[in-house]
Amino acid sequence: MTNSLITHVIGAIDAAPAYEKPFYHLQLKEVFPGGIYAEMMEALPGANHYRALPGRNNENLRDDGSSTRVKIDLFPEYIRHLPAAKRRVWELVGDALRSPGVCAAFMRRLAPALERRFGARHGGVGMYPIPVLTRDIPGYCITPHTDTRWKGITVQLYLPRDEAHPDIGTIFHGRAADGSFTRDTQMRFGPNSGYAFAVGDDSWHSADPVPNDVVTRDSILLTYFVDAGVLRFLRNRGKRVGNFVLNEVRYVTRR
Repeated sequence: MTNSLITHVIGAIDAAPAYEKPFYHLQLKEVFPGGIYAEMMEALPGANHYRALPGRNNENLRDDGSSTRVKIDLFPEYIRHLPAAKRRVWELVGDALRSPGVCAAFMRRLAPALERRFGARHGGVGMYPIPVLTRDIPGYCITPHTDTRWKGITVQLYLPRDEAHPDIGTIFHGRAADGSFTRDTQMRFGPNSGYAFAVGDDSWHSADPVPNDVVTRDSILLTYFVDAGVLRFLRNRGKRVGNFVLNEVRYVTRR
């Protein structure tokens, strides 16, 4: 099952059209087989299984301490508290998205942008994948930013149940000489779709506030962290361990 899912995801990456403006990116569709996507919709966890994702400067936190963005890391140790049927689905998805084959496909398709950042040896740069199931609620937003340089590739896979809110996808920006931003492209928030780009000094993107008529905006953020050098190697794995500890503390204190 995992191998066939990996093959399908790689096929979707290879079939995705690439766009040069406002920065090099892929627009993905039919990322998962239809049957698997339907299972993912039924397996979306309840609110009690997510933990807060505060953001760089706690920008996602409300005055009452709640967060407008929450997450579940798609590693076995994080999803082990889910009911068995839901855990099976997210283990499958997490295993596929962390696979070397999917990473290689993204690196191959994003090679022009990766070469601009890393040079001729871009194909040999290590990447550490962290897939995260995220949920945004009304009020979540983020201003134009390029992502931290710890990241090499950013992928977001949209998980709506239907076509009710196509206009809440991520916005890609150009930047003028005076520092102002243009709204060049907005990703369509449609079922089983998404985008991918190599993080660079031109990869400006943002999200408008999630409107009140949206119950949740669900997606998978698949981030490939640069895994070159001892510092990055230790940092990437240390973050996984640290997040696991926080997750377990949350479950213990909730009882």
